Amino acid sequence: MKIWVDADACPRPVKEILFRVADRTEITVTLVTNQGLRIPSSAFIHLIQVGQGADVADDEIAKKCEAGDLIITADIPLAARVVEKGALALDPRGKVYDKNNIGQILSMRNFMDELRGSGVETGGPAGFGQKERFKFANELDKFIAQR
Repeated sequence: MKIWVDADACPRPVKEILFRVADRTEITVTLVTNQGLRIPSSAFIHLIQVGQGADVADDEIAKKCEAGDLIITADIPLAARVVEKGALALDPRGKVYDKNNIGQILSMRNFMDELRGSGVETGGPAGFGQKERFKFANELDKFIAQR
């Protein structure tokens, strides 16, 4: 089991949690990014830097992940792709994407995207704070305990 991180938009507090988890549990955490990123020196933390372009990092994660892996992403289409392969996805805010809910979540995302495309203001996500960090850490702990 590995943890893959869609690292470009992943909040720093979430990355820090993942770095501690990698060393504590000896689970490999691989961050995939379009841009340079500093990571701690660890046998369990890796970085893959991909080229620029839409979905290049997503494509790399979807290609390399396997059933049983955990993917950290807020990108719902990527979450759908990895869930289809038998992996589990976890949003940095602690929302779990699995085979039971991804279809409905993807449909709602597509609907909201259509609204935005037609000029309707739908607003953006709320700020990332202690509550979201705590929820993410709890869901991550649940996943690790089940492995």
